[in-house]
Amino acid sequence: MTRRRRVGVIGTFVWDRIHGRDSQVPGRAPIEEWGGITYALSAFDAALPNDWELVPLVKVGEDLAARANDFLRQLRRMAPDAAPIAVPYPNNRVELVYKDAERRTEVLTGGVPGWTWAGLSPLLKDLDALYVNLISGWELDLETMQLIRRQFRGPIYCDLHSLSLALQEDGMRTLRPVPDAAAWCRCVDFLQVNEDEMSMMAADPLALSATALASGVSALVVTLGPRGAVYFAQPSFSRLQHLDSGRLHALSASPGPVRTALVPAATTRDAQGGDPTGCGDVWGATFFSRLLADDIITDALQTAMQAAARNVEHRGATGLAHYLRGELSST
Repeated sequence: MTRRRRVGVIGTFVWDRIHGRDSQVPGRAPIEEWGGITYALSAFDAALPNDWELVPLVKVGEDLAARANDFLRQLRRMAPDAAPIAVPYPNNRVELVYKDAERRTEVLTGGVPGWTWAGLSPLLKDLDALYVNLISGWELDLETMQLIRRQFRGPIYCDLHSLSLALQEDGMRTLRPVPDAAAWCRCVDFLQVNEDEMSMMAADPLALSATALASGVSALVVTLGPRGAVYFAQPSFSRLQHLDSGRLHALSASPGPVRTALVPAATTRDAQGGDPTGCGDVWGATFFSRLLADDIITDALQTAMQAAARNVEHRGATGLAHYLRGELSST
């Protein structure tokens, strides 16, 4: 049998308590459900081609380890040897309070630790691609990320996510400048940020794109919520032709103008505004999945937009993979 290729997914399971998501329902009680990396895992499960499988490189607190395993058993693309690693700490939990469809506050509790190079390096050996989503912001430090870049030869996608968030004493997440932004850029082939995260790295998207592409990033995407996303790509990058060692790095020296465009958001069918939780995670995992399928970048972007719109129509991560495949009606 032909070996399936394997994409490693680094992130963190989070148990969300969400206030104000359904603001059109007066007096609605807070909703509790999975968040964090579960949105990206669901999107990978729906969007990966058949010859790929998922390998979650995730830790989960002992208090929620059984529930995490239950969630992963619902996914079809899980590698048979993959499982979350239970650690003797309370799992990460986030209190989300939506101010409107785009703005929210986050209060984080829990103590799931990040990875060390010694713990992570053996798990990378049989992977063909790597997706990193810094859900907590400390899954990887810069030194570990640099070691991954030196030792791992497959494509690396990174959603910087909470790297741009400080953790206050009361657990509140607040924006902070990203230290060594160029150094982080040198570690990845594809970089995803939203507008707030971008503002912690550079003055504007053009400035960040200059830093990222000069550092060897093949494509930078800044997500803009309901306005879509803007991408910046190396002149000669349009798709992944193969997964051979070092194939992406030569693109950083490609002559010619940077390719850029605004990609409008897809229309959602939810007349009440829907649920924006996890949209960026679904977007990025779908985009990377379709690049791994060798779609051209513009097609991968459009598919990611459609998946994010479908995510808005679905409440929570449970059952999301089925819904993204069109198998369930809206919840």
